[in-house]
Amino acid sequence: MSKSQIATGGIADDAVSTAKVLNDSRIVTPLIINGDMAVAQRATSASGLGASSGYNTCDRWNFEKEGSPSARFTQSQDTDVPTGQGFTTSLKMDCTTAAGSPDADDAISIQQKIEAQNLQLLRYGTSSAKKVTLSFWVKATKTGTNAIWIYQNDDNRSQAQTYTVNSSNTWEKKVVVFAADTTGVIDNNNGEGFRINWWLTAGSNFTSGTLSTTWQSHVAANNAVGQVNNADSTSNNWYITGVQLEVGEFDSDTIPPFPFESFSNNLHKCRRYFVKSPKTDGLNHYSLHDMFTYDNSNCYAGYIFNPPMRAAPTISQTTAAEFLTNGTDKSITTDMLYSSQKDNETARIRFYDGNAFSDQNGKVGILQNGTFKFESEL
Repeated sequence: MSKSQIATGGIADDAVSTAKVLNDSRIVTPLIINGDMAVAQRATSASGLGASSGYNTCDRWNFEKEGSPSARFTQSQDTDVPTGQGFTTSLKMDCTTAAGSPDADDAISIQQKIEAQNLQLLRYGTSSAKKVTLSFWVKATKTGTNAIWIYQNDDNRSQAQTYTVNSSNTWEKKVVVFAADTTGVIDNNNGEGFRINWWLTAGSNFTSGTLSTTWQSHVAANNAVGQVNNADSTSNNWYITGVQLEVGEFDSDTIPPFPFESFSNNLHKCRRYFVKSPKTDGLNHYSLHDMFTYDNSNCYAGYIFNPPMRAAPTISQTTAAEFLTNGTDKSITTDMLYSSQKDNETARIRFYDGNAFSDQNGKVGILQNGTFKFESEL
């Protein structure tokens, strides 16, 4: 069968589908990054989550908390996946400290943020605005209604929809359609365009209103109406994988297949937002190259980002490193990281420690082993 013979009759006119892509000879880049949870640069497990928000395991997936929840979770990259779908990893949330009833201002969710410039094809703020369809696989101990909320940052607008977990501890595929927004405009820049939340638990400040199933000015009480409490027992687990966001309206029969990518392509996209150097595979790796001493007190190192990061990153050092030269080597401890000059493509990092570099003064070398993190998340 030729490309022109591929049938598209059952697909909505505003849908970007695999079949239409083939017809038009276009390549559609997934709007969700690391939807199969394959990349986990930071760690494969993190425990005690609940006191603060942050990125912990699978890249691009943020643990978000509101208020001061008493519930705690362990988050991990897991190998429990739906059978026969091609996935090898999922994101697991394991409740380790239960909260039978969340306080009014408490909430916990899993979240991905999407750059505004990647959403311009939605044509928001015009009469041609597009619907989007969110598809994913979920497995949860707790059955019942769960809410998903999309927040549009530039105009402070939001919409929420729900899905139902029908069977406990069983993988189920969900397809959820979100209405188009002909009013709110998404700026064409590298800031936050969408914030997509999968709620796990939410207090009355987020559940006491009316579910905002169309785009409207943001009202917190409308975000998670009907949400079950996935944190009411330490027996509760919640898994997700195969997350994709498609332009247009689809159902379970017409949703395009998950857009699998090679691991290297997936990692390349993730590194726009976070880079960890060096790799932690049990081998000695060079953390930073082109390192040189300026005087007895200052040492500099350079780093080139590939790909360029979203914006100039924050830089941190979490373990000690070694400055290797053709003379006396020098330990670089975390308290020596002093300052940096940086943009989204390069960084020059300064290390300072009194007269510590007298033995290395005027020498060029490399930095080995110490862990450096470059973060440019939304």
